[in-house]
Amino acid sequence: MKTDFSATRAMFDLPEGVIYLDGNSLGPLPKAAQARVAEVVGREWGGMLIRGWTQAGWMEQPRRLGDRIARLIGAEPGSVVMGDTLSIKVYQALASALEMNAGRRVVVSDSGNFPSDLYMAQGLLRSLGPDYQLRVVAPEEVPGALDDDVAALMLTEVDYRTGRKYDMAALTARAHEVGALALWDLAHSAGALPVRLAEARADFAVGCTYKYLNSGPGGPAFIYVAPRHAETARPALAGWMGHEAPFAFDPDYRPGRGIERMRVGTPPILQLAALEAALEVWDHVDMRDLRARSLELGDRFIAGVEAACPDLVLATPRVHEERGSQVSFRHPEGYAVMQALIAEGVIGDFRAPDILRFGFTPLYLGLEEVDRAVEILARIMAEKLWDRPEFKTRAVVT
Repeated sequence: MKTDFSATRAMFDLPEGVIYLDGNSLGPLPKAAQARVAEVVGREWGGMLIRGWTQAGWMEQPRRLGDRIARLIGAEPGSVVMGDTLSIKVYQALASALEMNAGRRVVVSDSGNFPSDLYMAQGLLRSLGPDYQLRVVAPEEVPGALDDDVAALMLTEVDYRTGRKYDMAALTARAHEVGALALWDLAHSAGALPVRLAEARADFAVGCTYKYLNSGPGGPAFIYVAPRHAETARPALAGWMGHEAPFAFDPDYRPGRGIERMRVGTPPILQLAALEAALEVWDHVDMRDLRARSLELGDRFIAGVEAACPDLVLATPRVHEERGSQVSFRHPEGYAVMQALIAEGVIGDFRAPDILRFGFTPLYLGLEEVDRAVEILARIMAEKLWDRPEFKTRAVVT
């Protein structure tokens, strides 16, 4: 049965008159989330108080929702758990990989990776000593940078600026050839396209839920550990929720079983409630349909912009297999152009130095919105409506 995207659209609360092309940065509000969070606040927190940990199932929620996300990222049941932020999960996964590959001192990543991932790697390696090295290369140079010194390959599957998509299976296989472990950041993949972690034999993966999974600002992250590593990967951040018996209050850490050991601190119950409601939409979605429609929307946008806006330069691969669910264009005044667009009700975002970034999420976007967005962008470019002082003043968040 084909996915009915008109039905999924009805599950979101979208402002009237807004064309939202920024779900790749923050997903819109699912209608069910308001009621679910209110229920947790009133009936569970308000009525059960601390008993909510057992009576409302708060304690098991990170694992239960992890299993729901596992289906969307091609992971085995019991291999994903929720909690903390994406940066924390990057640190956890990379630290575990380095310990599992003791004797090797090099981590390979690429210059297009999200800066926070690189920052976490830099900080971790600095704490381990001067012999550790983060080897950052251009995306096309990644396969050649993998050699017998490499402990781990750390990549984001879809580039946050350009939307370029890596071949996860091929690069994971290449890492394994030289004895390295593969860690994938799915921030721009989970909920955007079919991900096949188990099929690709990825070792670790991490991701956030506030983008394509629509859990709301500050939504919790997830971590995946391949089942073959589940009992050997030791968490560098040994929090009490990852202890074998948290309420034994043992002064010495003993890792929990399997993916449970990757829990750290107290789970964010209100944010998990919003995520739980947001995940309901995926019960009605076939990821193959989602991918096909996403590519259709992206192709339509590319064709329209290139025909009407010759000053904008495509930064995203045209080949379907090489791109995610976003389209980016370059312009020297990209920030001002984006602010002018937002003022006209078309919301995308800007990434330095010159990227206008647009996300295409079929759950709530159709061809009409794409065509209207192209029309508005074309008018802004043709009349140079972006060339105003108010559009050139940089805000803290771009």
